[in-house]
This record gives sequence, structure tokens and C-alpha cells, in this order.
Amino acid sequence: MRAAARRRHLQIILSFAITFIAGMAMAITIALAEPRVGERAPDFVGVDSNGKTHKLSDLKGKTVILEWTNHDCPFVQKHYATGNMQKLQKETTKGGIVWLSVISSAPGLQGHVEPAKANMLTTDRDAAPSAVILDPKGEIGQAYNARTTPHMFLIDAHGTLIYKGAIDDKPSANNADVPIARNYLRDALAAHAAGKPADPDSTRPYGCSVKYGS
Repeated sequence: MRAAARRRHLQIILSFAITFIAGMAMAITIALAEPRVGERAPDFVGVDSNGKTHKLSDLKGKTVILEWTNHDCPFVQKHYATGNMQKLQKETTKGGIVWLSVISSAPGLQGHVEPAKANMLTTDRDAAPSAVILDPKGEIGQAYNARTTPHMFLIDAHGTLIYKGAIDDKPSANNADVPIARNYLRDALAAHAAGKPADPDSTRPYGCSVKYGS
């Protein structure tokens, strides 16, 4: 009986050890996969809400903004209800920047939409992205380690990531915080236009977690 108990105890310890090692390996893989400012942004192919295919490498020569979004997230709603996100979209796309809103919510989870609903949201909110990319499998989101909605990425004309993180410095869902916030994305765009690096070039994103599938 004692020998059997010892074997069972060892099996439990071994099981925990394997689980711990697997978890650590996964964490290391995610960390290594996370895109870094100053390096080439991960290429991707995505289909938008109108059925058009977009490939990042095809946009070489253009500045690109990626915005992870979820219309049911109160942090996203703050920026759309106040018109803050739409204003940024219109300012940047008017200047020739490509703005891609990315929806990585999996089917059945908060924020998932079909193409018609995505287009309706764009119209109803008077949004003005260049396109809304539907990423229900989360492949683009995971390539960028997109963690929250919103989560912003700024890529220069050479395909280099020059800013990633929060849209501003007020991590709340309070509409009143928008006019008093420091908008990190706008500052990064201004610095880039002046030929300077963004400062900061990386911040902690805030918002709802991206609703990836299992």
C-alpha cells in the first residue's frame, strides 16, 4: 500500500511539473511572438466586411494604423460615443494613412459580428476606417498579441512598427475623460510627421480583453 501511495504521489508531482513546464513554454512563445517597436510589423492577410482582401505587405509606402475593436466593450463605446475615434479616423485617412479596424472576437463571443453588422456599425456611428477586417479565428490578433479593445498599432511606410499600446492615458470607460486625456496615438503620429520617434513608443493597453476562441 505504501509503495502504491508513493507511486501515486510521484505521478501527481510529475503531472504538475509537466503542466507547469507547458505553461512556461507557452508564455515564452507568446513573449517571443509579440511584435517589437522598431522592428518589422507582422505581415497578415485579412478579409474586410465587404469581402475585399488586405495584405499588409501590399501597403508598403503607406502609414498604417491597426485598431482592435469590439462594439460591445464600454471602453470602445467611450471613444465612439464621444466621436473621438471617428475624428482620428477622418483626420488620418484624409492625409493618406490607412486605418484598419480589426475585429478578432470569435463566433458566439462578445463583439463578434457578421459583415453586414460590421457595415451597419460603421454607418450608424459615422466611423471612417479604410476598412473593417474580420478576424474571427484571431490569427491577426494573436500575431500582434492584441490584448484589449481598443489596442492601437502604428506602422510606418517601411512596414516598421513605431507605436503600440493604449490610445490615451485615461484607462477608464468614462466619456468625460476623453477631452482631458493625452492621446498617445495622435502624439505618435505628430512625432512621426516631424521625423522623430514616438515618446512613449509603447504603452500598456487598456479596455476589454480580446475575445479569442478556445
